[in-house]
This record gives sequence, structure tokens and C-alpha cells, in this order.
Amino acid sequence: MAVQSWIDILKSSKKTALIHDGKRKIHYLFTDGKEMAEEYDLKTDELIVRKWCHKSTLGVQGSWQVEVGEPLVSPAVSLDSDVIKESFCNPVLMRKDSKTSFQWRIRNLPYPIDVFSVFAEPSERCIVIKTSNKKYYKKFSVPDLDRSQLSLDNSALSFTHANNTLIVSYKKPKDILTLEQELLKELKKMKGNTEGDVDCKTQ
Repeated sequence: MAVQSWIDILKSSKKTALIHDGKRKIHYLFTDGKEMAEEYDLKTDELIVRKWCHKSTLGVQGSWQVEVGEPLVSPAVSLDSDVIKESFCNPVLMRKDSKTSFQWRIRNLPYPIDVFSVFAEPSERCIVIKTSNKKYYKKFSVPDLDRSQLSLDNSALSFTHANNTLIVSYKKPKDILTLEQELLKELKKMKGNTEGDVDCKTQ
């Protein structure tokens, strides 16, 4: 069973827990050298952050890539620098899940809701967002579904638009909800260190 194999990978990874600032922080080290860091809200058990760190083929530590949560802020660049950086007006995609849905927010999209079209492309294993005014186009995958080898279903998709932000929701399949509950039970059994350092290189 594919879902079971991902939960087995999670269970067999080397995990370290830290309770800090109202959050349960978990660091996973997998047998292939990949690392994953997650943060859960202690009150609601909601996932706030998930990020990954992959070693290069030469074994060099890569940088952290955010899967869920606010994108990592790149180091400040002085105004007179020659470095070209993204405009603050550009659309920004971030993922923020709820208990029952995967959810993506794309800020800085000031167009009316009727120009947006959001649909799943099961053959390409991705969700597509496009506008009829040709101003925005985005394709992205749902890593949780890929890891559990679950197919995309258009009927699970919905979207709303408010305050220049498009919010795309995808209802979590039953298999994912079961997996998340099972994992959370495991994580709650861990004795979380509440102070001091922990072997968790999440910076």
C-alpha cells in the first residue's frame, strides 16, 4: 500500500522534537540523507511549516526549500546594488493548509474572480491556475499526493478571491487524513525538549 509506505518512511526516520514558542517542532533525518522540518501549532495541531533540505550529489548540504508556510525571505539587498530582485508587486504563492484541505494563497492578483480558471491536470499530476486576461499562469504539484501516489481529483478543488488574493483549496482525501492523524499520534508520543539546543539544523 503506497500510503503505508510513506508513513513507514516517516516512522523509520530519525526524529528530534522541540517544544518552543507555542509550537511543536519536528526534525526528520531520512536514510537517504534528506532532512525535513515541520512545525505544528500546539493548541490546534495544525501544520504551520514544512521545509526540506536535500544534499547535492557530492554530499554538500543544500538550502532549505519551503513546502508549507511563508516563503523564506532572501537576505536583504541594498538599494544601490546591481542585483536584480523580484518586485514586491509580483504574485507570491504560499501554501497554508487547514485540517481538512491543502490550501494555496497567491497574493498580488488584483483581477476579478471571473477571469480565473483553476483545474487539476491528473496526467501531469499538477494544479493549473490561469486567467482569461493572460496576466497570470501557474502550475504546481501537490507533494503530499505524489508521496502517497494518490491521483488528483477536480471535484476536490475550489477557489475564492478576496483582497487581491486568490485562495485555492483542495479537499484532503481520506487516505491523507488517516495518515496525518496516525503521524500526529506518533509525534505526540515523542518527548519534546522544551529548552536548550537540539540537533536540528533548520536555519
